[in-house]
Amino acid sequence: MMPINRIRTTAQLLIRFAVGTSFALVSVLVSGNEALPCAVSSDTKLPLFGDLHIHTRYSFDSFLSNQKNDPDGAYEYAKGQVITLPDAYGEQTISAQIDRPIDFAAVTDHGQFLGEVALCDSNWRNAAWWAPVCMMSRAKNLWVQLYAASLWTVSGGMEGDAPERGMVCSLGDCEANALSTWDDIQAAAERHYDRSEDCSFTTFVGYEYTQGQEMANLHRNVIFKNETVTRLPISVFETDSSVPDLWRQLRSQCLDADNDCDVLAIPHNPNLGGGLMFPDPATEQQAIDRLEIEPLVELVQHKGASECRFDRLAGMGIDTEDELCSFEQIPSDNLAMLGSVKGKMWSDRGLPVDVASFHRRNMMRNVLKDGLALEQDSGLNPFRQGFIGSTDTHTATSGGAMEKNYVGHLGSRDATFRNLQDHFVSNPGGLAVVWAEENRRDAIFEAMRSRETYATSGTRPIVRFFAGDYDENLCEATDALEQAYSAGVPMGGVLQRTDADAPPRFFISAQRDQGTDMHPANPLERIQIIKGWVDDSGATHERVVDVLGEETVGLGVDMNSCAATAPGHANLCMVWEDPSYVKGESAFYYARVLETPSCRWSTLQCQAAGVNPLSDSCSVQAEKANLLANDNGDSGDIYGVCCTNPDTDPFYSPTIRERAWTSPIWLSTTR
Repeated sequence: MMPINRIRTTAQLLIRFAVGTSFALVSVLVSGNEALPCAVSSDTKLPLFGDLHIHTRYSFDSFLSNQKNDPDGAYEYAKGQVITLPDAYGEQTISAQIDRPIDFAAVTDHGQFLGEVALCDSNWRNAAWWAPVCMMSRAKNLWVQLYAASLWTVSGGMEGDAPERGMVCSLGDCEANALSTWDDIQAAAERHYDRSEDCSFTTFVGYEYTQGQEMANLHRNVIFKNETVTRLPISVFETDSSVPDLWRQLRSQCLDADNDCDVLAIPHNPNLGGGLMFPDPATEQQAIDRLEIEPLVELVQHKGASECRFDRLAGMGIDTEDELCSFEQIPSDNLAMLGSVKGKMWSDRGLPVDVASFHRRNMMRNVLKDGLALEQDSGLNPFRQGFIGSTDTHTATSGGAMEKNYVGHLGSRDATFRNLQDHFVSNPGGLAVVWAEENRRDAIFEAMRSRETYATSGTRPIVRFFAGDYDENLCEATDALEQAYSAGVPMGGVLQRTDADAPPRFFISAQRDQGTDMHPANPLERIQIIKGWVDDSGATHERVVDVLGEETVGLGVDMNSCAATAPGHANLCMVWEDPSYVKGESAFYYARVLETPSCRWSTLQCQAAGVNPLSDSCSVQAEKANLLANDNGDSGDIYGVCCTNPDTDPFYSPTIRERAWTSPIWLSTTR
């Protein structure tokens, strides 16, 4: 008997093609599901953890990595179910399960190749199935997979030439197959959206707009508020290969359309943008579009962190002196950083970029500072972005951002031993956290639009950040949150100040991640507040202040078990006033919450192979582990990277401080 969900999906497609009804309306008519009021809600809002950057087999670079899970698999994983993944040789042998479910998710497969991938994944009776790029994408050999990836990126305009449809579309109907896949994506989101009063899981329909020049990342995740979406994803093939044209088309096809369509676009990992992600707006309309359509930025994902950058060897940063900005930095500044095979970087563009050549606007703290300077000149700040994290998984492991059970995010390309050998500089990614009244699409989407969000590096601390006129004893008040909202603004907000107002006070609180019995989490180490401002001459500045807690002394972990040894804190809370506040000054503030040291994913995987990066015998252990791996058929120096010396590497450390970054609060002042 056909499952009811499959019957429902089939009925949706039949009605769509029979009478031309929009998919959104058909979903409502066929499912008959109206969302019930949530049993749990709060006027002072709930912390909801999610992932808004997820790829499945519908994405070309997931498909060519032997990854077999579709959007259903991605949502099942997010809800705590076990899914099967490929090993380094493309065999489906890996079982993966998240440590605990997340609250919301959006599958964001690449919009421009939905039809092509569907044709490649069809069957031998279709002529397109025999296209060379399709045959190579179905291969299990790593070199063939990487060559196929280069063909896809060339077709998508990522290598320098203009985007151009390839042979696949000349052999099959790409548009019809793209429509079918887009319908499947919407249907999966509908199936997994919990409309009951439990409100256990929320989905969003979305896709990735994938644009770049010379491998610079200008990608956006396009997230729709509800079931009303564009007919097809707007991709580089439908735009003039410019983000402003994406904004224009999102307006015309969604925001300004006479329906219920609403949408956001989220830039991701600007650290690989080659300085192109955040240019000065060419027109006032571009500044307005960025403000209205892109209120958030993905601050951390598996290809690195984009808050700020500090090179320990050079002893300097990119317009910063903040040494904690060495956290999860990718040595290069573009997507060619993925071009490592058997431990060697094969792309010149993927080689490390020194401090002097690294563009300052690859880092969001500098973007925020420059926004203040632009506002001083034009009266409009186009760079008021809040923060989220996500994974950018290409393995359908939605929200799988923990160090302790990291299975890789690139299918067979970084599965098992290849994770260490070729993707040592990558990480499990982060999570998006929103403060919303309930776990419903409307509430979460409005939280994203108002920037009441924060990013984490993968753990789940609960963080609040407000600015306003607060009593210094607010932390002790039983109605602290009610007061915080009524007398100020939360993270992501803009606080209006005049010369007659007292200096603002900042209410910051954090609770440690409780973890699980199998995967205990670390306590909190300290809270910092980062301030950026622009002076009367237009020069930008920053300051990092430790406001509560203290830095860990010593290693902070057991060198053999990686168990946390630093005591830390379960909760931290205070009301802070900036001693350097100047009336009339344009500024932003955000909080960074640090956990006590823990072992990086690579350290855990090295130790599991008998190689301890924290031991003086590391190199001897690595030689033994390599011999064993080679005897088992794995080739090359796999475990030598485990013994990387942090004293001779600008960014690497075998231990890390997991962290959360709140969205900034901006001061809007009049003189």
